[in-house]
Amino acid sequence: MAREETIHMRLPLEDVTVIDLSHALAGPFCSTMLADFGARVIKLEPKGAGDIARAWGSPLPGGETAYFVSLHRNKQGIEVDLKHPRGKELFFELVARADVVLENYRTGALERLGLAYATARKHNPGIIYCSVSGFGQDGPYRDRAALDLILQAESGMISVTGEEGGRGVRAGTSIADMTAGMYAAFGIMLALRVKERTGRGQAIDVSMLEGQLSLLGTMIGGFLADGELPVPMGTAYKALLPYQTFRTKTRDLALAVGSEKLWQIFCPAIGRPELAHDARYRRNADRAKNRATLIPLLQDVLLTKTYEEWEDIFLPKGIPFGAINNIAQVVAHPQVQARGTLVEMEHPRAGKVKMVGAPVRLSETPGSVRTPSPMLGEHTAEVLRELLGMSPEAVAALRDQGVIGGPPRP
Repeated sequence: MAREETIHMRLPLEDVTVIDLSHALAGPFCSTMLADFGARVIKLEPKGAGDIARAWGSPLPGGETAYFVSLHRNKQGIEVDLKHPRGKELFFELVARADVVLENYRTGALERLGLAYATARKHNPGIIYCSVSGFGQDGPYRDRAALDLILQAESGMISVTGEEGGRGVRAGTSIADMTAGMYAAFGIMLALRVKERTGRGQAIDVSMLEGQLSLLGTMIGGFLADGELPVPMGTAYKALLPYQTFRTKTRDLALAVGSEKLWQIFCPAIGRPELAHDARYRRNADRAKNRATLIPLLQDVLLTKTYEEWEDIFLPKGIPFGAINNIAQVVAHPQVQARGTLVEMEHPRAGKVKMVGAPVRLSETPGSVRTPSPMLGEHTAEVLRELLGMSPEAVAALRDQGVIGGPPRP
């Protein structure tokens, strides 16, 4: 019985080893999702250079940055020169003992180094080799350099984001990177499931462009149906209304009347019961057609009370609404506090650092933040000894030859 409980409580990915060559955000966001749930993620950084994101974001003590420290928890860091012949050999020795390789180099870069999937699978037929790129591994745009902003632009996301009548704007966070990272994690989980059944690995091709198109799927479907080009609408939504933010006497309020039943409840709640039966607004399609008259009317009504007064009215009636919080308010939010969404971690250089924990909650095997982000090459000696069985003398020789970096270990 005790053995069954021990097995039951193992983290879901404890037996999965990931060689993570990725940098910046899309790939690392994926490997963090895997690491939070137990995968052994070995972050392989170029010798002497490291991940470009080590220099991004707000500075922390000891030369670390909040961006990097929060993104790379639960990983081991090694530093290898993949251009060195012995460095390439080390990579394939690691691949032979791993389940997953994750990379988001510019398309073709690893192929030119002789480290692509076609070669990796010769060393491990079961390897799952996940490549994240801006535009995918083929097609006329495959060789273009791409960061989040570029893909938000090329995908059409910027064209539908922003204030009505204004120019499109970038979403406030790097959604192209993070969506690609989530799809990469999803693809890896699918491939692991196949490997469980067949023992076979495979290549995974994740493009940031297609990730954004998936988010825009309903808009694209609507355009293909009616030919009407989507444009920025501020906080409003073409398919549903009222579904946007409004001003009140005190602070802005987000309001989402998502069904005809709610509309019938909402109208009396705001003191305008006649709107529920007005032919111009009776159904969602009618309201959409008459948006130009309905929205100003609702705005005038909502300006007659404070946010707090509307909260007292809407909450008991189950009408979806919310406050427009800034980040400081979110950090102190009672729901965030009650759920323990922000977790604290001790970093050897930066000290205590708070960050967002694992967003998916499993009742029996929850993910967690267990170890801090690695310093450049911190675990090189440890990984080579544990995974490849190298002696301390062999590791020291590789360091002397310039193949690996990281601090010397006894």
